[in-house]
Amino acid sequence: MPKKKTGARKKAENRREREKQIRASRANIDLAKHPCNASMECDKCQRRQKNRAFCYFCNSVQKLPICAQCGKTKCMMKSSDCVIKHAGVYGTGLAMVGAICDFCEAWVCHGRKCLSTHACICPLADAECIECERSVWDHGGRIFACSFCHDFLCEDDQFEHQASCQVLEAETFKCVSCNRLGQHSCLRCKACFCDDHVRSKVFKQEKGKEPPCPKCGHETQQTKDLSMSTRSLKFGRQTGGEDADGASGYDAYWKNLSSSKAGEAGDREDEYDEYEAEEDDEDDNDEGGKDSDSETTDVFSNLNLGRTYASGYAHYEESED
Repeated sequence: MPKKKTGARKKAENRREREKQIRASRANIDLAKHPCNASMECDKCQRRQKNRAFCYFCNSVQKLPICAQCGKTKCMMKSSDCVIKHAGVYGTGLAMVGAICDFCEAWVCHGRKCLSTHACICPLADAECIECERSVWDHGGRIFACSFCHDFLCEDDQFEHQASCQVLEAETFKCVSCNRLGQHSCLRCKACFCDDHVRSKVFKQEKGKEPPCPKCGHETQQTKDLSMSTRSLKFGRQTGGEDADGASGYDAYWKNLSSSKAGEAGDREDEYDEYEAEEDDEDDNDEGGKDSDSETTDVFSNLNLGRTYASGYAHYEESED
């Protein structure tokens, strides 16, 4: 029988577990909260943009640069980490700057740790938008990551991409390797996998996490937990029919489209002919307008509507007998 754990041993194990989680959370900083991706307002043109060494719009230098690694705007000289010695003087502005990052286009302070580590662990090193294929240097907005496929997105395409990211390339939710229903969905490959075919010999599954995708290694998610939808084709092989000529039945689609346009043109011509006939009838009626007016006056001459508001009488304006 194993010995029973004491209270002190349980507390020590819990403390070590919390310290391990804190160390892991420091390494995994959210992309939107990283200093190199912070929101910045230009001093001259007053435009909001990503943290940069120079303004993207007017190319002006900011008064208070922000370090892309530690996020500070002033060096207080409390430690000996600074490459440039400034004893008794606070370093602000360009006096605090030590380099410019080649990936995120932001200032890096003259601290030895920031200068030696930021270029290696910059989270925007390969930040190219999956939609517009623009890098950090090609647009002025911040960089975001998709909540489903975890690809990089620019500030212009983040909402449109995430709205359409949960769409599968297949027409059903079946596994790509068999005919069974796929319980695990990879939103980077846009495919579903069953419990048997989601297992991979190349990518190892971490404990407590979903199995990785056997194709790309991206972490899969449960299909039932997502509002997944399948691909819908407006035209193509599904509408043309199997007997249609041409590649994949597209010829039948274009034939149907041209015939529908021709039918609409014929209907418009018929409507135009009817409109001309109505105009001719109106012209004939205008020529005999006097006769028609005299006939209508003869018909309504003997009509008695009684006392009405139009005749100048009301129900309370009755003459006394």
